[in-house]
Amino acid sequence: MITHENGVFLLQNPAISLLLRVSPRGLLEQLHFGGSVTLADARAMTSLVGPGWGCGILLEESDSESCPDVRPLAWSGSGRGDYRESPLELAGQSTDLRYAGFRIFDGIAPMESGLPQATGPAETLEIIMEQEGLGLKLYFTLFDTAITRRCVLENTGNSSVTIQKIMSMVMDLPGNYEMTTFDGGWIAEMRKHTLPVQDSRVVNESVTGFSSNRHNPGFLLSEIGATEDAGRVYGFNLVYTGNHYGAAQRSLQGLTRVVQGISPSNFAWELQPGGRFETPEAVMTWSDEGFGGMSRNMHTFVNQHIVPEYWRYHLRPVLYNDWEGCMFDFNQRILLNLAKKAKDLGCELFVLDDGWFGQRNDDKAGLGDYSVNKKKLPSGLKGLADRIRAMGMEFGLWFEPESVNMDSDLYRKHPDWALTDEFAPIQGRHQLLLDLTKPEVRDYIVENVSSILDTAGITYVKWDMNRHSVALGAKAHDYILGLYDVLGRIFKPRPQVLLESCSSGGNRFDLGMLCFGPQIWCSDDTDPIERLTIQGSLSYLYPQSTFGAHVSAAPHAQTLRTTPLTTRGNVSFFGCLGYELDLNHLLPVEEKEIQAQTALYKQYRRCFQFGTFYRLENGWQVTDGDITMACIFSGCRPAAPGYDYLRLKGLKKGKTYHFRSRPQTLRLGQFGSLVKHVAPVNLNPNGIILRTADKHLTLPDGEHTGTATGGALAAGIPMLPAFRGSGYDKQQRTQLDFGSSLYIIEG
Repeated sequence: MITHENGVFLLQNPAISLLLRVSPRGLLEQLHFGGSVTLADARAMTSLVGPGWGCGILLEESDSESCPDVRPLAWSGSGRGDYRESPLELAGQSTDLRYAGFRIFDGIAPMESGLPQATGPAETLEIIMEQEGLGLKLYFTLFDTAITRRCVLENTGNSSVTIQKIMSMVMDLPGNYEMTTFDGGWIAEMRKHTLPVQDSRVVNESVTGFSSNRHNPGFLLSEIGATEDAGRVYGFNLVYTGNHYGAAQRSLQGLTRVVQGISPSNFAWELQPGGRFETPEAVMTWSDEGFGGMSRNMHTFVNQHIVPEYWRYHLRPVLYNDWEGCMFDFNQRILLNLAKKAKDLGCELFVLDDGWFGQRNDDKAGLGDYSVNKKKLPSGLKGLADRIRAMGMEFGLWFEPESVNMDSDLYRKHPDWALTDEFAPIQGRHQLLLDLTKPEVRDYIVENVSSILDTAGITYVKWDMNRHSVALGAKAHDYILGLYDVLGRIFKPRPQVLLESCSSGGNRFDLGMLCFGPQIWCSDDTDPIERLTIQGSLSYLYPQSTFGAHVSAAPHAQTLRTTPLTTRGNVSFFGCLGYELDLNHLLPVEEKEIQAQTALYKQYRRCFQFGTFYRLENGWQVTDGDITMACIFSGCRPAAPGYDYLRLKGLKKGKTYHFRSRPQTLRLGQFGSLVKHVAPVNLNPNGIILRTADKHLTLPDGEHTGTATGGALAAGIPMLPAFRGSGYDKQQRTQLDFGSSLYIIEG
């Protein structure tokens, strides 16, 4: 609930307390953000600042406590004595907004600009700040495990003002912290980096026009020494898909200023008299149960308040995507053959990826056109979809609606629809972006995509975007508003369509996109060992229900690494499972393994997708009620390995649990020439006999079963020994490099 008394405001839920105070000079101070406190604590938690702060500026010369530079603030002006980073900068003028009133109400304050925002049960505090010619409304919305913040700047004067910078949130936290960001690039997203926050600013920013794979908009602040399960950790994220900015900086007085919002790089917004500018919503949460506790708060918030209401805790289908199997080289016969195989393997949704339209036989032509390539699909999309549905599968389709090839009918007809600057167009991946700031461009996309969805009965869309823009400039925010307009007009009237957004993989993995579709393609890198890093880092800020996670062929196209099919499945289980490989090249033993994977995933799908997520020392765990799924992942196996332990979290210590490892098998071919030492004849490891046997015959890997209390499972129970260099043994885990062991634990 939100309570107030004598200029003090307390926002409190079972997870978080935020304590605000209006100072005698009308500044909004943040006294506390973290564990439970009361309104009565405000007096004790108010910073006592005496005289003698040297060259500090006083708002009132006779008031030694009116130096804004040393106060813990929840909003700050610029050019008026606070020399820390300001959340608001206007061209050619200072800002000195002071408290003018408040309002508390149930629910959220709806956006008017078209920006997406969190929804669901909530309570909101509106703080009104004013100065001559400007009004500012600060919104603090209290959800069950997080608080969101945003602001609305209003021009109440008679002349226009230019906004050069406006943040969604600013706060001052006492103490010393480390800042964790998630950075990278294409096929190498979400590399975790941690830096100490000191007197120089630490910045997390994207300037590509989009939230970007270079720097995810979410970041963490943690007290020194915080661990996965203990210590104070703060999580921040932004409900926005464009250029973002987050920063932290420690002051001499030991206050860490944190800001987050739209990147000010190339940002300029002219605010006319009577005009309003809304910032995106910033998300904040906290836990004293370490990184894991913070993550679980964020996961609950995203699942309950960000993803579209229709898909909240709605089970996702097991899909097959034809891209890595076919790329552009397919026809209707090939697709129907793949669909039949995918159905037999347990898939529920067939997704046709790139190459179905125009002259799209490679990535150099056709983007922007929506005419079906009848040479490939003589029955059209509807004919193909009807035949796939007759097999008992749903049908999904890939689009890249924001881009255009110069070799396309659309570009030849409307070259002015491409987003360009005053220079000659420069392409990325042989394409340009369409100018979504133009209503006619947005109408074209909405009309064409909507028509195809409705006529072909499509229930899944993969919305791709493979191009950064160098021409967005000051149009960047307008472009994002245009994108949200397009997505809203297509998908809000069709809530049952499962939207999976994609941008060269995880180039737009952000809360803004998740407001329109419940899952995102994590990365074009489907190597499961790389995915351990990518999905593991995403788990700090996003729940596993938002991860598009596919099993692909090995060696992997991105790394040339060969990994066991079991590990590829085990990694993908902790997300929204899919398969993306040429099913015609599967061996019989691989078909059996995939059938076993899809059967197990469907049986425990709710736990995998929506269970409480834990990062373990050597793996991942999800728990839903009395069911727990845990996987232990291995790297390169050493000779004479020591013991591995199954050590779980969140179970009831006195409760008894039955555990079992998922049965896994070993292919004969992986033993190579060693087979001749146990066979009655001398077998050539490259000969036809062993090659044939390898396609059909397997050996059981060590299966581990038992009973233990939750306390024992928390302390850790030894797993079966790994291969010890002394031959095959049914009672060991005879795994190759990058093996894994999946356990089912039931109360």
